[in-house]
Formats: sequence, C-alpha cells, structure tokens
Amino acid sequence: MRRAILIVLDGLGAGEAHDSAAYGDTGSATLGNVLRANSGLRLPHLETLGLGYCGDTGVARIAKPRAAHGSAQPQGAGKDSTSGHWELCGLILKTPFPTYPHGFPPALVAEFAGRTNRAVIGNKAASGTAILDELGAEHLATGKWIIYTSADSVFQIAAHEAVVPLSELYAACEVARALLTGPHGVSRVIARPFSGVPGAFKRTPNRRDFSREPTGPTLLDHLAAFQVPVVGVGKVDDLFAGRGITSTHAATNPEAYSLIERGMAEMNAGMLFANVVEFDQSWGHRNDVAGFVQGLRQLDEWIPHLLREARDEDLIIFTADHGNDPTTASTDHARERVPILCTGPRVRPVPIGERSTFADVGQTIAEFLGVSPLAAGQSFLSDIWSA
Repeated sequence: MRRAILIVLDGLGAGEAHDSAAYGDTGSATLGNVLRANSGLRLPHLETLGLGYCGDTGVARIAKPRAAHGSAQPQGAGKDSTSGHWELCGLILKTPFPTYPHGFPPALVAEFAGRTNRAVIGNKAASGTAILDELGAEHLATGKWIIYTSADSVFQIAAHEAVVPLSELYAACEVARALLTGPHGVSRVIARPFSGVPGAFKRTPNRRDFSREPTGPTLLDHLAAFQVPVVGVGKVDDLFAGRGITSTHAATNPEAYSLIERGMAEMNAGMLFANVVEFDQSWGHRNDVAGFVQGLRQLDEWIPHLLREARDEDLIIFTADHGNDPTTASTDHARERVPILCTGPRVRPVPIGERSTFADVGQTIAEFLGVSPLAAGQSFLSDIWSA
C-alpha cells in the first residue's frame, strides 16, 4: 500500500546549474534571490523540513532538519517544463527542443493560417501579457490569430474568447501540433485564451498545452506496465501528451494544494504526480517578486495540512523542474539546479547531497513502487527509507 507523492513546484529553482552560463543564466537563483530581496521573509515549516540545505535557497539552516534534503543538477538539454519533467521521470533529452527567437518560418506560419482560415499577427518572441497589450485590439478588430513564442520551445496562440470559440482555438492548436514536427518539433503548442478590453486584457484559466510525446519510456510508462495507479494534479498530463496519466488541472497554487489533499484522501496506493504552477506562470514570467513572496508564504502555511494527510507508507517529494527568477531582467525560465525534500513517517532526515541529474528522483520512486528501473538516474531510496 505504498504511495509516492511527487510535487513539482514549477520554476522554483535553487541556484545556478553547472552550465547556467551556457544558457545565459549566470546569477539566476530563484529561491535565494527572492529571499535575499525580502530579508524579513521567514518560511518556518520549510525551514524545519530542511530547505536551507537544498542549494542556494536563502532559507535558514536549522540544526536537525525533519526531511531528507539535497538538490539536483539538470543533465539533459533545455530549461523548460517539458524537459524538466521528463528528466524527473528518467528521460533525459539529448538535443534541445528548437527555439525561435526571431519568429517562426513564414512558410510554416502561412500554412497554419491557410489550414485554420484565419490570418496571423505577431510571430515573434514576446511576453504573453505584453503582446496582448500590443496586438489585442487588432485581434478584436480583425479576428487574426496572435502567434508568439518565448525563450522556450513553444508555439503560442492567443485569441479572445469573445472572438474565437475555445473549440476553434483548441482545433487550431491541433493543426499547429501536426505541422510542428521534425526539425520544427517544438516542445509545446499552447492555447492562450484571453478576455477583457484594450488596456485591461487578461488571460483566462482555459489554457491548454499540446505537447510532443515523450521520445522514450518514462516513469509513467513503467508504472502503467506494472498497473500502478497514477493520480495527476495540474498540467502534468499535458507535459507527457497524456501518456500514462490523466490530470485535474489547477489554475492557482491553492487550488493545486486542495487537489493534492483530495487525491491523498482518496488514493490507497500508487503515485500522485502534481505540478504547482504559479511560481512559474503567474510570478516568475512576470517578474512579480511580491506575488512570488506571497506564494512562498502560502506554500509554507500549507505544509502542515499536507503532512497531516501522510500515511505510514508514504514517500512525499518536493522538487522543481527549472528556475524562473523574478528578480532578474529576464522573464523566461532559468537553467538552475532544483531542491529535493523527501518526507514521510518512515523517511530518515538525512542529507542526499547534490545529485547529478533530476532523474534520481524518478529512479527512487520506481524502486519505491516496485517497478522496473528507469534508463537514467540513481535511486537514493536506501539512504532515506527506514525498513
């Protein structure tokens, strides 16, 4: 009756990776920089677990942490949610997904416009909120798709919900997904519906991601092969193209926390896999330090509620998929190492060091749940689990 609860705090990086400079991310340290910018901020429950030992987090180190603690370096290429989650699940990306800092090829965009019967505006790298301010009014007047990308491997399609029905927007994303293959096989096509009026546009909760299928077996495939039940919370199903997982999406962190608690109350065995999205989506990408700080407080306050749901055979792991430092000039993801905190009634509160790959997390869960080993990663289960 073992249960593994993997909680990915999206974008909550723990300091420079070994190769941050190669990605233009020297100086990025999401947790550490946020805490240093807010010197009075205390996170007592995360401190007690041992977050201060999980890299450059800015959190005070206590004498006797209550959780196993460490960090992990990214080994695979890229710094986006897809590559980070894949690596956590034992699939290391050898070649980065293609990016388009100067926009997508005109022929590809023309093909997309022809197949969807709407013209295109934008086609450049831009902030998701800034491009609505720039092109939202034109979209309202013309009905043209707003196409944009970022430093990540994404093809994003924005449309006002009063102009384009959600069903049409999602169908257009399916068209783009079919076109974006081979050398143009971007990580994700993202539907970005919005509402409002010029000067007050806002994204709606109806975002949907259309991801590439994993290029090899993942932890989720191994669990499926052994018929181990999996419960998803957040966008994890999108990141694996629905392979081996379905998921209930959450627009906010508190909503995700509630879904995690509900999942733990209802599941008897298997894995709960959650993505907690707002550190990345709401605050990191918008350089919203104040929002980020409030999110950290919410997370810290939630910890005792989560731990009350823990059963004797539970292994609960907190980690992240990349960084997204709101204190830097960049509004994009950052190449960072990630924290690892492992807790549960039978988890020994020992240091696990700095792991060489995120895949050590997935390999540990694979061993814990008794499925076949993953292609990458080294389990640390024997270090932390009390027999």
